[in-house]
Amino acid sequence: MTRKTLKVALLQETDRGSRDANLDAIEAGLREAAAAGAELVLLQELHNGPYFCQHESVEVFDQAETIPGPGTERIGKLAAELQLVVVASLFEKRATGLYHNTAVVFDRSAAIAGKYRKMHIPDDPAFYEKFYFTPGDLGFEPIDTSVGRLGVLVCWDQWYPEAARLMALAGAELLLYPTAIGWDPNDEQAEKDRQRDAWITVQRGHAVANGLPLLSCNRTGYEADPTANGAGIRFWGSSFVAGPQGEYLAQAGTEGRELLLAEVDLARSEHVRRIWPFLRDRRIDAYADLLRRYRD
Repeated sequence: MTRKTLKVALLQETDRGSRDANLDAIEAGLREAAAAGAELVLLQELHNGPYFCQHESVEVFDQAETIPGPGTERIGKLAAELQLVVVASLFEKRATGLYHNTAVVFDRSAAIAGKYRKMHIPDDPAFYEKFYFTPGDLGFEPIDTSVGRLGVLVCWDQWYPEAARLMALAGAELLLYPTAIGWDPNDEQAEKDRQRDAWITVQRGHAVANGLPLLSCNRTGYEADPTANGAGIRFWGSSFVAGPQGEYLAQAGTEGRELLLAEVDLARSEHVRRIWPFLRDRRIDAYADLLRRYRD
Protein backbone atom coordinates (compact mmCIF):
# COMPACT_ATOMS: atom_id res chain seq x y z
CA MET A 1 0.00 0.00 0.00
CA THR A 2 1.25 3.47 -0.86
CA ARG A 3 2.01 5.38 2.31
CA LYS A 4 -0.60 8.03 3.04
CA THR A 5 -0.15 10.47 5.89
CA LEU A 6 -3.15 12.43 7.09
CA LYS A 7 -2.81 15.56 9.23
CA VAL A 8 -5.66 15.73 11.73
CA ALA A 9 -6.77 18.33 14.27
CA LEU A 10 -8.89 18.02 17.40
CA LEU A 11 -10.47 21.21 18.73
CA GLN A 12 -10.72 20.87 22.52
CA GLU A 13 -12.86 23.76 23.72
CA THR A 14 -14.70 25.21 26.69
CA ASP A 15 -18.27 26.49 26.65
CA ARG A 16 -18.12 30.21 25.77
CA GLY A 17 -21.54 31.07 27.22
CA SER A 18 -23.68 31.30 24.10
CA ARG A 19 -24.29 29.49 20.84
CA ASP A 20 -22.86 32.34 18.78
CA ALA A 21 -19.75 32.61 20.95
CA ASN A 22 -19.17 28.86 20.68
CA LEU A 23 -19.55 28.93 16.91
CA ASP A 24 -17.19 31.92 16.72
CA ALA A 25 -14.61 29.90 18.68
CA ILE A 26 -15.13 26.92 16.40
CA GLU A 27 -14.66 29.11 13.34
CA ALA A 28 -11.40 30.46 14.76
CA GLY A 29 -10.26 26.92 15.53
CA LEU A 30 -11.09 25.66 12.06
CA ARG A 31 -9.19 28.52 10.49
CA GLU A 32 -6.23 27.79 12.74
CA ALA A 33 -6.37 24.10 11.84
CA ALA A 34 -6.51 24.84 8.12
CA ALA A 35 -3.56 27.24 8.40
CA ALA A 36 -1.59 24.45 10.14
CA GLY A 37 -2.24 22.10 7.22
CA ALA A 38 -4.90 19.89 8.79
CA GLU A 39 -7.27 18.07 6.44
CA LEU A 40 -9.59 16.50 9.02
CA VAL A 41 -10.94 18.29 12.12
CA LEU A 42 -12.86 16.63 14.95
CA LEU A 43 -15.00 18.79 17.24
CA GLN A 44 -16.21 17.87 20.74
CA GLU A 45 -19.66 16.55 21.63
CA LEU A 46 -22.56 19.07 21.63
CA HIS A 47 -20.15 21.91 20.93
CA ASN A 48 -22.74 24.65 20.33
CA GLY A 49 -23.54 25.08 24.02
CA PRO A 50 -23.02 23.83 27.55
CA TYR A 51 -23.46 20.17 28.40
CA PHE A 52 -27.12 20.57 29.34
CA CYS A 53 -27.71 16.97 30.44
CA GLN A 54 -26.75 17.71 34.05
CA HIS A 55 -30.47 18.32 34.65
CA GLU A 56 -33.83 17.50 33.08
CA SER A 57 -35.79 20.43 31.67
CA VAL A 58 -38.27 20.55 28.80
CA GLU A 59 -37.13 24.10 28.01
CA VAL A 60 -33.79 22.69 26.83
CA PHE A 61 -35.49 21.16 23.79
CA ASP A 62 -35.66 24.71 22.39
CA GLN A 63 -31.90 24.43 21.84
CA ALA A 64 -32.28 21.52 19.41
CA GLU A 65 -32.00 22.18 15.68
CA THR A 66 -32.90 20.41 12.49
CA ILE A 67 -30.25 18.81 10.30
CA PRO A 68 -29.71 20.51 7.93
CA GLY A 69 -30.21 23.74 9.82
CA PRO A 70 -28.44 26.91 10.98
CA GLY A 71 -25.58 25.07 12.74
CA THR A 72 -24.81 22.79 9.83
CA GLU A 73 -25.07 25.71 7.41
CA ARG A 74 -22.35 27.71 9.18
CA ILE A 75 -19.98 24.81 9.71
CA GLY A 76 -20.60 23.52 6.20
CA LYS A 77 -19.67 26.87 4.67
CA LEU A 78 -16.43 26.84 6.65
CA ALA A 79 -15.66 23.28 5.55
CA ALA A 80 -16.10 24.36 1.93
CA GLU A 81 -14.14 27.61 2.29
CA LEU A 82 -11.23 26.02 4.18
CA GLN A 83 -11.35 22.72 2.28
CA LEU A 84 -11.61 20.67 5.47
CA VAL A 85 -13.30 17.44 6.40
CA VAL A 86 -15.14 18.37 9.61
CA VAL A 87 -16.88 16.11 12.14
CA ALA A 88 -19.42 18.18 14.10
CA SER A 89 -21.76 17.22 16.97
CA LEU A 90 -25.29 18.61 17.36
CA PHE A 91 -28.52 18.30 19.34
CA GLU A 92 -30.79 17.19 16.51
CA LYS A 93 -34.52 17.90 16.35
CA ARG A 94 -35.83 15.20 14.05
CA ALA A 95 -39.47 15.97 14.83
CA THR A 96 -41.43 17.44 17.70
CA GLY A 97 -40.80 15.09 20.61
CA LEU A 98 -38.05 13.19 18.77
CA TYR A 99 -34.46 14.26 19.36
CA HIS A 100 -31.00 12.74 18.83
CA ASN A 101 -27.39 13.33 19.76
CA THR A 102 -26.00 13.44 16.24
CA ALA A 103 -22.58 13.70 14.63
CA VAL A 104 -22.48 15.33 11.19
CA VAL A 105 -19.65 15.00 8.66
CA PHE A 106 -18.75 17.56 5.99
CA ASP A 107 -16.34 16.64 3.20
CA ARG A 108 -14.72 19.90 2.02
CA SER A 109 -18.23 21.01 1.12
CA ALA A 110 -21.24 22.77 2.60
CA ALA A 111 -23.25 19.64 1.83
CA ILE A 112 -23.57 16.97 4.52
CA ALA A 113 -21.54 13.87 3.63
CA GLY A 114 -23.16 11.73 6.31
CA LYS A 115 -24.34 11.58 9.90
CA TYR A 116 -24.34 9.22 12.85
CA ARG A 117 -26.87 9.19 15.68
CA LYS A 118 -25.49 8.20 19.08
CA MET A 119 -26.51 4.61 19.80
CA HIS A 120 -25.69 4.16 23.49
CA ILE A 121 -27.48 6.70 25.71
CA PRO A 122 -26.35 7.03 29.36
CA ASP A 123 -28.47 7.90 32.35
CA ASP A 124 -26.17 8.58 35.29
CA PRO A 125 -25.97 11.37 37.89
CA ALA A 126 -25.17 14.59 35.97
CA PHE A 127 -25.45 12.72 32.64
CA TYR A 128 -29.23 12.45 32.19
CA GLU A 129 -29.16 11.88 28.45
CA LYS A 130 -32.09 9.45 28.22
CA PHE A 131 -34.41 12.37 29.00
CA TYR A 132 -33.24 14.17 25.85
CA PHE A 133 -32.02 11.68 23.27
CA THR A 134 -33.66 8.83 21.41
CA PRO A 135 -31.13 6.05 20.67
CA GLY A 136 -29.75 6.20 17.16
CA ASP A 137 -31.29 4.23 14.31
CA LEU A 138 -28.66 4.62 11.59
CA GLY A 139 -26.54 1.71 12.77
CA PHE A 140 -22.77 1.52 12.83
CA GLU A 141 -22.07 2.64 9.27
CA PRO A 142 -18.81 4.40 8.32
CA ILE A 143 -19.02 7.63 6.35
CA ASP A 144 -17.02 7.89 3.13
CA THR A 145 -14.94 11.05 2.74
CA SER A 146 -12.02 12.27 0.67
CA VAL A 147 -9.64 11.38 3.53
CA GLY A 148 -11.00 7.89 4.16
CA ARG A 149 -13.90 5.94 5.66
CA LEU A 150 -14.71 7.47 9.03
CA GLY A 151 -16.13 5.33 11.81
CA VAL A 152 -17.83 8.11 13.77
CA LEU A 153 -19.19 7.26 17.23
CA VAL A 154 -20.19 9.55 20.12
CA CYS A 155 -19.04 9.67 23.77
CA TRP A 156 -20.79 6.85 25.69
CA ASP A 157 -20.34 4.68 22.59
CA GLN A 158 -16.61 4.75 23.38
CA TRP A 159 -17.03 2.28 26.26
CA TYR A 160 -18.48 -0.42 24.01
CA PRO A 161 -16.07 -2.66 22.06
CA GLU A 162 -18.99 -3.86 19.94
CA ALA A 163 -19.47 -0.40 18.43
CA ALA A 164 -15.84 -0.01 17.41
CA ARG A 165 -15.73 -3.58 16.09
CA LEU A 166 -18.82 -3.13 13.94
CA MET A 167 -17.39 0.05 12.46
CA ALA A 168 -14.16 -1.82 11.70
CA LEU A 169 -16.05 -4.74 10.14
CA ALA A 170 -17.88 -2.24 7.90
CA GLY A 171 -14.56 -0.95 6.59
CA ALA A 172 -13.84 2.11 8.77
CA GLU A 173 -10.27 3.38 8.39
CA LEU A 174 -10.34 5.65 11.45
CA LEU A 175 -12.41 5.70 14.63
CA LEU A 176 -13.57 9.13 15.84
CA TYR A 177 -15.28 10.05 19.11
CA PRO A 178 -16.72 13.50 19.89
CA THR A 179 -16.94 13.46 23.69
CA ALA A 180 -18.17 15.27 26.81
CA ILE A 181 -16.89 13.58 29.94
CA GLY A 182 -15.49 14.86 33.19
CA TRP A 183 -15.14 14.56 36.93
CA ASP A 184 -17.46 15.14 39.85
CA PRO A 185 -15.46 17.87 41.66
CA ASN A 186 -16.28 16.19 44.98
CA ASP A 187 -14.51 12.94 44.10
CA GLU A 188 -11.11 12.18 45.58
CA GLN A 189 -8.14 12.62 43.28
CA ALA A 190 -7.47 8.88 43.17
CA GLU A 191 -10.99 8.24 41.86
CA LYS A 192 -10.62 11.02 39.30
CA ASP A 193 -7.37 9.47 38.09
CA ARG A 194 -8.96 6.02 37.78
CA GLN A 195 -11.85 7.35 35.74
CA ARG A 196 -9.70 9.32 33.32
CA ASP A 197 -7.23 6.45 32.94
CA ALA A 198 -10.07 4.01 32.24
CA TRP A 199 -11.51 6.33 29.59
CA ILE A 200 -8.16 6.55 27.82
CA THR A 201 -7.35 2.86 28.20
CA VAL A 202 -10.62 1.53 26.80
CA GLN A 203 -10.31 3.68 23.69
CA ARG A 204 -6.68 2.75 23.11
CA GLY A 205 -7.90 -0.83 23.41
CA HIS A 206 -10.37 -0.25 20.57
CA ALA A 207 -7.51 1.03 18.42
CA VAL A 208 -5.45 -2.07 19.23
CA ALA A 209 -8.28 -4.61 18.86
CA ASN A 210 -9.22 -3.24 15.44
CA GLY A 211 -5.83 -2.14 14.14
CA LEU A 212 -7.11 1.37 13.47
CA PRO A 213 -6.07 4.94 14.34
CA LEU A 214 -8.42 6.61 16.81
CA LEU A 215 -9.29 10.26 17.53
CA SER A 216 -11.08 11.30 20.73
CA CYS A 217 -12.00 14.97 21.26
CA ASN A 218 -13.30 15.95 24.71
CA ARG A 219 -14.50 19.27 26.05
CA THR A 220 -12.75 20.99 28.95
CA GLY A 221 -13.51 23.47 31.72
CA TYR A 222 -15.95 23.58 34.63
CA GLU A 223 -19.70 23.72 33.98
CA ALA A 224 -22.03 24.31 36.94
CA ASP A 225 -25.21 22.34 37.52
CA PRO A 226 -28.00 24.68 36.30
CA THR A 227 -30.19 23.64 39.23
CA ALA A 228 -27.40 24.34 41.76
CA ASN A 229 -28.26 21.00 43.38
CA GLY A 230 -25.20 19.20 42.08
CA ALA A 231 -21.48 19.89 42.11
CA GLY A 232 -21.26 20.45 38.36
CA ILE A 233 -18.76 18.76 36.05
CA ARG A 234 -15.07 19.46 35.56
CA PHE A 235 -14.53 18.23 32.01
CA TRP A 236 -11.08 16.66 31.87
CA GLY A 237 -10.04 17.45 28.30
CA SER A 238 -7.22 15.00 27.57
CA SER A 239 -8.20 14.75 23.90
CA PHE A 240 -5.87 12.39 22.09
CA VAL A 241 -4.92 10.63 18.87
CA ALA A 242 -3.76 7.01 18.98
CA GLY A 243 -2.24 4.82 16.30
CA PRO A 244 -3.35 1.27 15.40
CA GLN A 245 -1.30 -0.25 18.22
CA GLY A 246 -2.73 2.17 20.75
CA GLU A 247 0.38 4.33 20.68
CA TYR A 248 -0.05 8.02 21.42
CA LEU A 249 0.39 10.27 18.42
CA ALA A 250 -0.73 13.39 20.32
CA GLN A 251 -2.43 14.22 23.61
CA ALA A 252 -3.92 17.44 24.99
CA GLY A 253 -3.85 18.61 28.58
CA THR A 254 -6.69 18.53 31.09
CA GLU A 255 -7.20 22.29 31.27
CA GLY A 256 -8.11 24.87 28.69
CA ARG A 257 -8.73 25.23 25.03
CA GLU A 258 -6.25 23.44 22.77
CA LEU A 259 -5.88 22.72 19.08
CA LEU A 260 -4.28 19.28 18.99
CA LEU A 261 -2.49 18.36 15.77
CA ALA A 262 -1.18 14.95 14.71
CA GLU A 263 0.12 13.09 11.68
CA VAL A 264 -1.67 9.78 11.07
CA ASP A 265 -0.12 7.17 8.77
CA LEU A 266 -3.14 5.36 7.37
CA ALA A 267 -0.93 2.65 5.83
CA ARG A 268 0.15 1.42 9.27
CA SER A 269 -3.18 -0.38 9.72
CA GLU A 270 -2.23 -2.72 6.88
CA HIS A 271 1.07 -3.57 8.57
CA VAL A 272 -0.42 -3.96 12.04
CA ARG A 273 -3.26 -6.19 10.85
CA ARG A 274 -0.74 -8.47 9.14
CA ILE A 275 1.23 -9.08 12.33
CA TRP A 276 -1.84 -9.06 14.61
CA PRO A 277 -4.62 -10.66 12.49
CA PHE A 278 -7.41 -10.34 15.04
CA LEU A 279 -10.10 -10.23 12.37
CA ARG A 280 -8.85 -13.51 10.90
CA ASP A 281 -8.95 -15.32 14.23
CA ARG A 282 -12.35 -14.18 15.44
CA ARG A 283 -14.56 -17.15 16.38
CA ILE A 284 -17.75 -15.89 14.83
CA ASP A 285 -19.21 -19.40 15.19
CA ALA A 286 -18.98 -19.10 19.00
CA TYR A 287 -20.25 -15.57 19.67
CA ALA A 288 -24.03 -16.10 19.60
CA ASP A 289 -24.34 -15.27 23.29
CA LEU A 290 -23.27 -11.69 22.56
CA LEU A 291 -26.84 -11.16 21.40
CA ARG A 292 -28.12 -11.90 24.90
CA ARG A 293 -28.39 -9.22 27.58
CA TYR A 294 -26.80 -11.54 30.14
CA ARG A 295 -26.31 -15.27 30.67
CA ASP A 296 -28.44 -16.13 33.69
